[in-house]
Amino acid sequence: MAGYKIKTHKGAQKRFKKTAGGKFKRGCSHQRHILTKKTAKRKRQLDMGGMVAKADQKAVAAMLPYA
Repeated sequence: MAGYKIKTHKGAQKRFKKTAGGKFKRGCSHQRHILTKKTAKRKRQLDMGGMVAKADQKAVAAMLPYA
């Protein structure tokens, strides 16, 4: 008898990508609207994204079992 499949968290699947080193990339928030009051520098830096914090790696990995 085969084991059960684990469901992927679809919200997490859309927000995170796994790197070759096993860490997770994420996008930054505050980029969708009310952009006129934000400086060009701030918007440019938000566009770079970032990495998931070390404290959250385990939780994200649990939501993405096949990443």
